[in-house]
Amino acid sequence: MSNDTALVIIDVQVGMFEESDPVYQGEQLLARVNSLLEKARGADIPIIYVQHGSERADHPLKIDSAGWHIHPAIAPQQGERIVHKRMPDAFYETDLQEILQQLGTKKLILAGIQTELCVDTTCRRACSLDYEVTLVADAHSTWDRAPLTAAQIIAHHNALLDGWFATVKTEQDVTFNRQ
Repeated sequence: MSNDTALVIIDVQVGMFEESDPVYQGEQLLARVNSLLEKARGADIPIIYVQHGSERADHPLKIDSAGWHIHPAIAPQQGERIVHKRMPDAFYETDLQEILQQLGTKKLILAGIQTELCVDTTCRRACSLDYEVTLVADAHSTWDRAPLTAAQIIAHHNALLDGWFATVKTEQDVTFNRQ
């Protein structure tokens, strides 16, 4: 598989969709991530899942717990890589950079959870590592965090990151070219 673009799906895990406190617009997020996956697979674009893990017993993403698993609606297919992380930065103490270098990746398409933490941090770090980053405006999400609603946090980060750290596009506007 030779391509300079990779799709990176950050922390779309079962624990983020808990009935008692689901991620904002979770069903729409899953649908848009699925659309991105279909387009990337159709163009033979590498797909990398990032999976957050915590050692804390009370954490919704406790390693090896039910919530830690990647959401089954967007489950990885054979050959798609999973990078395990423990901090918001998907590059920190992981093999993500090595994988991307092996693939010859220069451009990243980012989607996932949590907008103001893992998505933002990974986006900024990718930019600092000289990747051309596209943040999918309507394919990342979070929760309300006073004084802002989840919708406000998402809109704020789309505006803040656009032009500085990423190009922000809607899922519908993201295209992948077969190489």
